[in-house]
Amino acid sequence: MDENKQNTSLKPFISLILKAKIPKWPLFGGLIASLVTTLAGLVVPLLTRELVDGFSVDMFSVTIIVVILIAFIVQAIVNGISIYLLSYVGQKIVAGLRNLMWEKLIRLPVRYFDDRSSGETVSRVVNDTSVVRSLISDRFPQFVTGIISILGAVTILLIMDWKMTILMFVSVPVTLAIMIPLGRKMARISRGLQDETALFTGEIQQTLSEIRLMKASNAERNEQIKGLEGIETLRKYGMKEAKIFALISPLMYLVVMLVIVMIIGYGGIRVSNETMTMGALVAFLLYLFQIIMPITSFATFFTQLQKAKGATERIIGILNVPSEEGQDGEEKDISNEAIVVSDLSFSYSEDEPILKNVSFKAQPGEMIALAGPSGGGKTTMFALLERFYEPTTGDIRIGNTPINKLSIQSWRRQIGYVPQESAMMAGTIRENLCYGMENAENITDKRLWEVAEMSYADQFIRSYSSGLDTEIGERGVKLSGGQRQRIAIARAFLRDPKILMMDEATASLDSESEGIVQRALFRLMEGRTTFVIAHRLSTIVDADKIIFIEKGTVTGVGTHEELISSHELYRKFAKQQFK
Repeated sequence: MDENKQNTSLKPFISLILKAKIPKWPLFGGLIASLVTTLAGLVVPLLTRELVDGFSVDMFSVTIIVVILIAFIVQAIVNGISIYLLSYVGQKIVAGLRNLMWEKLIRLPVRYFDDRSSGETVSRVVNDTSVVRSLISDRFPQFVTGIISILGAVTILLIMDWKMTILMFVSVPVTLAIMIPLGRKMARISRGLQDETALFTGEIQQTLSEIRLMKASNAERNEQIKGLEGIETLRKYGMKEAKIFALISPLMYLVVMLVIVMIIGYGGIRVSNETMTMGALVAFLLYLFQIIMPITSFATFFTQLQKAKGATERIIGILNVPSEEGQDGEEKDISNEAIVVSDLSFSYSEDEPILKNVSFKAQPGEMIALAGPSGGGKTTMFALLERFYEPTTGDIRIGNTPINKLSIQSWRRQIGYVPQESAMMAGTIRENLCYGMENAENITDKRLWEVAEMSYADQFIRSYSSGLDTEIGERGVKLSGGQRQRIAIARAFLRDPKILMMDEATASLDSESEGIVQRALFRLMEGRTTFVIAHRLSTIVDADKIIFIEKGTVTGVGTHEELISSHELYRKFAKQQFK
């Protein structure tokens, strides 16, 4: 699409807003209330004219004063209703947009997040949608009522005195000549500010999420410098915006004052010549303000519109990313089915092959170990089995069914994964055990304690006063590595998976924790097809099949004894580790 056309078209913006399901009746109600308030405001100058031209003490009866007070009170109430309804519309729209984005984000493939910081994505969900909300609930009603106010005031002024109205229009081309170029420049600055804000948000979130690494590495100074640079960049963009506003406000004020002086001068001559009454001149000036005030607010509206269009492009960019494949696939029980990997190749980019023509078969209940030098592609193989990525060529089958034909939810529901560093969500032990489970609220404490005992986690959980409801902190920082691993194993027991995947779950534990976790893992492996990434060969000597991977290629398949006798590098690894 042509960039200029994309930047000027409102079609994507309108299309996105319609997707958010605008609450029509509150919108119409709010706009009608704004219209009533605006029309009521247009009557005030006419009443003022009659009051000035026919001024006398006798006019101020109690009845007239009460009527005027009631009119102002009703206008204030209607205006309040308008503000509330339009704010409601804006909040519903931003909630709708955030719903759309959140539902999309959690269904995007892992590859999408490999290329983007989480902070930048969060900024799109929070900041960009807020820009759209501000336009709809704040600026758009002002724009609509401003147009109505201008049209009504101009119509009345033409009827009252067309000569003075024409004189007033001299300011229009001057105003446009100021506003159009400044508005375009403001739009460019606003888009840059949005991008820098997203980038800055991402950097802050990354630093705070790895606060222990930062402190352990004495990186406070480096992070301080990076943060200050980001803040300075945002300040510079803010000052660029301030410069534009510093030009717009005085110039608009100058134009307004010149018009007012011209009208007062010309009107004063007309009054002295008795071709215009003083009341008419006062009314004319009041209408003039009802025209000028909305025009000055249009600059803010068009600036916000440009911001919203930029935010819209980014939101649509996320919504248009293809979702993870397999959302509507086949439901299948994979019990007692063999897993067959055939000529599997994968690369993150064309010039960086990670796996090349990998083939093997896992019978039901077998333990399959992946061994080999670091960087060989073992973890990538796990990611492909979990369908975080799709193979470049080849396929993975369960029985005779390619796994990409299955529902991705059904497939993952039947897989249990215990990594080296078990991921924990902020919350309680109970919430982490039940995380992602269907009907989690129906899982009894009895069942949770059963899986805790099976994973040898019950003792340390009982040591906490709150038991299962103990808060474990962000990423489980209040637990030791061994405790996190045992909760991960308990979670796997609770899921009762058909396939178990373990990335050397005891590699980073002390000897005491390793022994406990190892016993829990042996329990968990019973009767399940198990894949193990082996960093230490001592954990896989009893594997039914060991697949040795070097630089993405399978160079050996067999039992421990078979590879000792037939595979030189495996034999070298074994000698180093079994001294």
